[in-house]
Amino acid sequence: MPSKKALVRRPSPRLAEGLVTHVEREKVDVDLALEQWEAYVEAMRTHGWETVDVDPEDDCPDSVFVEDTVVMYKNVALIARSGAESRREETAGVEEAVARLGCSVNWIWEPGTLDGGDVLKIDDTIYVGRGGRTNAAGVQQLRAAFEPLGARVVAVPVSKVLHLKSAVTALPDGTVIGHIPKVDRPALFPRFLSVPEEAGAHVVLLGGPKLLMAASAPKTAELLTDLGFEPVMVDISEFEKLEGCVTCLSVRLRDLYA
Repeated sequence: MPSKKALVRRPSPRLAEGLVTHVEREKVDVDLALEQWEAYVEAMRTHGWETVDVDPEDDCPDSVFVEDTVVMYKNVALIARSGAESRREETAGVEEAVARLGCSVNWIWEPGTLDGGDVLKIDDTIYVGRGGRTNAAGVQQLRAAFEPLGARVVAVPVSKVLHLKSAVTALPDGTVIGHIPKVDRPALFPRFLSVPEEAGAHVVLLGGPKLLMAASAPKTAELLTDLGFEPVMVDISEFEKLEGCVTCLSVRLRDLYA
């Protein structure tokens, strides 16, 4: 049976100081963000996921975006090395957490940079965004870590958003979804579905037809419902102000060895 564990990390009290690159800075309500994070975690648990709390990093404003710190493939955890130098201290607690879960641990080394948000896995195909936070050396090191395990690594350009998964994610059947104005090269994906909202490009696969989605994408939720999926909506407005989305707030570990 596939595992259903998800790493999560409580927001830092300094969340409002988090980095922004492609949006104008807005005031973040840290108390509301904590409530939204707790509701997100509860939604994961309600739909059968065991959440694993990574030790908080209160001095790292962006640490709640735990997805960026590690890439999982099968039982191997590749510890990221962010293109944003200020975020590199976030990985220590995550490394400890995946080691406790029995994962084999590898690392991205200098001069490589890679953020987990730049990596989209569809079965054994791993798309990696080459953009502001992930460089060519990072892509090469990801290939070296995962191709011997059976992965096919495909590099794609990212220039219009922070991370690849800010632009695209995938439905349970492998169809890639994205909001066209934010996707550099839709034709690189064998099956691509355009969605009407930027936030609609972000889904977390909860199991079966259920998709965790942001409440800010009601039109996309309606579209996906018409296609037979079951959106589970959560409000993450305070994280969206920091270019965060539903995928950023957890690391799903589906293939841990029993």
